Amino acid sequence: MQNKIHIELAYKGKSCLPCVYMEEAIMEILPAYDRQVTYRRLDIQSQEGKQRFLALSCALFGEQGVYKHHRLAPIPALFIDGDLLFDAIPSRDELEGVITEKLSEA
Repeated sequence: MQNKIHIELAYKGKSCLPCVYMEEAIMEILPAYDRQVTYRRLDIQSQEGKQRFLALSCALFGEQGVYKHHRLAPIPALFIDGDLLFDAIPSRDELEGVITEKLSEA
């Protein structure tokens, strides 16, 4: 059985250029990982995306951090298996390196 990882991108919309460019970086490398990597864009303007974004933010900062201190994950943010790995657009080498490392751990 192959190791698998799941990438999620906290995405605000097409008007957020860093979001668009981060998604392009992800989409550029995905074909090389075929069935080993699944991808989901978390559109934080949708109800489902907002709920998942809040769950990921709570995992980072705790519920008190989110709901009392208003701390949220950055936008854009790239998560692999629920862990925040990039809050800025990674280079292709950085992204591929992290994916390879995560796949070896999975």
